[in-house]
Amino acid sequence: MPGSKRFEILRNRPVNKDGFIREWPELGFCAMRSPYDPAPSLTIENGKIVEMDGKRREDFDFIDAFVADYAIRQEQAGESMSAPELGIARMMADINVPRADVVRMVSGCTPAKLARVLDYLNVVEMMMAMQKMRVRRTPSTQAHITNRKDDPAQIAADAAEGALRGFREEETTVGVARYAPLNAVALLIGSQTGRPGVLTQCAVEEATELALGIRGFTTYAETISVYGTERVFVDGDDTPYSKAFLTSAYASRGLKTRFTSGSGSEVLMGCAEQKSMLYLEIRCLMVTKGAGTQGVQNGSVSCVGIPAAVPSGIREILAENLAAACLDLECASSNDQSFTHSDMRRTARTMLQFLPGTDFIFSGYAAEPNYDNMFAGSNFDAEDFDDYNVLQRDMMVDGGLRPVKEEEAVRVRQKAAGAVQAVFRRLGLAEITDEQVEAATYAHGSDDTPERDALADVLGADQMMARGVTGLDVVKALAESGFQDIADSVLQMLKQRITGDYLQTSAILDENFNVISGVNDPNDYQGPGTGYRVGGERWKEIQEIPNLIETD
Repeated sequence: MPGSKRFEILRNRPVNKDGFIREWPELGFCAMRSPYDPAPSLTIENGKIVEMDGKRREDFDFIDAFVADYAIRQEQAGESMSAPELGIARMMADINVPRADVVRMVSGCTPAKLARVLDYLNVVEMMMAMQKMRVRRTPSTQAHITNRKDDPAQIAADAAEGALRGFREEETTVGVARYAPLNAVALLIGSQTGRPGVLTQCAVEEATELALGIRGFTTYAETISVYGTERVFVDGDDTPYSKAFLTSAYASRGLKTRFTSGSGSEVLMGCAEQKSMLYLEIRCLMVTKGAGTQGVQNGSVSCVGIPAAVPSGIREILAENLAAACLDLECASSNDQSFTHSDMRRTARTMLQFLPGTDFIFSGYAAEPNYDNMFAGSNFDAEDFDDYNVLQRDMMVDGGLRPVKEEEAVRVRQKAAGAVQAVFRRLGLAEITDEQVEAATYAHGSDDTPERDALADVLGADQMMARGVTGLDVVKALAESGFQDIADSVLQMLKQRITGDYLQTSAILDENFNVISGVNDPNDYQGPGTGYRVGGERWKEIQEIPNLIETD
């Protein structure tokens, strides 16, 4: 018999290039409610948790001990653990229950209890809950700013355009580790050129990342990874206690911090201990809460292919984002790793965070073409800007971005690349030529820019660190080169490190360097007519997409 033409066409659809697997709980390939997940339980004696989720204290691993000692409110635990899981789930989705009541109830839950609560919710109910439970009233988003050449002019230009488009945070990383100081400085300058007040980070090895922050080249840190099983933590040469110490080190120097976790990492490293991805991720989130850091980047992140391969996996990703919000943590809800060949599937995955809004809908929208994304490729990239802006307009949703005109983008790109050229000259670093500035101004990606002298750049970065160059030297170089407005913005970012106001949970800065956070912009959604609503000048801005049919 001849084969079906319809099925032949279906077999060749992009979605069928993706990888899928049946649930396999023995190896951790189970998104939610594994048969091996523990039953919720908690015993407190003399002010100490002596049993949790079926384990006596003498059998605790270091994650259990840390969560028991630092992440569960004992005075709330009795009410929370005795409440029906379905009842708590309904509190989350009920517009009549204030956010604060849910946060209080969740604060007394064990990991197993919270995992069972979330399993009662479907994705629509989770989206309803997320709209209420995100910390900051005003949603936002974050960008990746990288390129394959570690070209500082291109990083500065892309950062400037990204800031102009509305990203409130921008992060870079490197192809060559020793480039980190140059990329961090280029990102700092470019971001403040596009819009003052954008927070920046350079995601590298943690000691280097801390050193860059102390020198004033970065303003936040996000890639402080935590894991849901002890073995994976040990393989990473870390413990919950070392991570708590590290976040304290960042905070003591005025650097905003988030931990990074996500479902699938334990499966990927072969140590899931037969537990569901959601249960292990909730353990990570409770470590994050106990360590005192203000938030988390989660939503599977770079391990997204694992939950995306199993039934209910994309639902689980939303559940872990919601768990973070219910624990009163700032949530940067991933969407920053490509995971599918299907445009329909990648868009559907993002809508779960885009529609209700999160503190950062993307923890890394690729503001460059994905071939230049050194974080391995985002779910959306620079070629999707217009689609994203139309989605905002179609649905009257604030996804954190704005349409920009070509001449605006070219102007800030040229200015940012020129500013970095001047700073490199003042600091005695490898020359950025006029040709390189011109190329970065008009480039889509690094395929459109000339090669740089990699050895000269690496040696320059080493010498810059050895000479003790700091953010103040960057300010001075900008001012002396005629870029006084950018110098003023970079100086203001350094001042923010002293005041420490942006260490508030879910903090971003507006263009006047005012802090917008869960403290002064708390989420007050409680149903229709409440909470954040797109309107006024922001709605006019969202509507002004390119290629409108003119009616005047």
